[in-house]
Amino acid sequence: MPDLTQIALYVGACVLLAITPGPGLFYVAARTLAGGRAEGIASSFGTGLGGMVHVLAGALGVSAIVLASAQLFTLLKVIGAAYLVWIGVRTILSARRDAAKALSDAPAEPPVGPRRAFREGVVVEALNPKTAAFFLAFIPQFVDPASGSIALQFLVLGFVSVALNTLADIFVAIAAGGIRTGAARNPGLIRRLRQGSGGAMIALGVGLTLAKRPAS
Repeated sequence: MPDLTQIALYVGACVLLAITPGPGLFYVAARTLAGGRAEGIASSFGTGLGGMVHVLAGALGVSAIVLASAQLFTLLKVIGAAYLVWIGVRTILSARRDAAKALSDAPAEPPVGPRRAFREGVVVEALNPKTAAFFLAFIPQFVDPASGSIALQFLVLGFVSVALNTLADIFVAIAAGGIRTGAARNPGLIRRLRQGSGGAMIALGVGLTLAKRPAS
């Protein structure tokens, strides 16, 4: 493994990257505002597991193959973007249906639940080629070929980064959950928060379509 100085630099960089607002934090916040704190925390662990998919793929060299192929990169990007847009549209439609049911005194649709939020988080992150590009560009800078297995070092360093990102996501979910709880007395505000969160997911999906394959 790298020496202590390198490890300290790596952890410091990972902390800064974890707390920097980005697609992951915004997705978790949107998921929390749409379905509550439990869904937000579940999606945090889901995106963490999805991130580990990229770490494992990077250690095995699969991510490098995907990024080297324009066709594979584009396919993964389009699927991931479409999935995010679908979740966003579903969230907006669900909020509108609940508003209509409230006017007719019909029961509102239940939230998607933590289990589904977890699964969706895994898929969203695993289908994000930008995550693969980040790990392949960032982690190798801290890998020491003279310190043992490169794949093992990649896995360990990747796990540290994912763990810190997940921790930051959980804090965001807790904060966003507090905002949602505070608005619970105003159903109209909750509806607007859900619709806004759906719009944010759609925007993230559109943003993903703009991702470019890293230059060789």
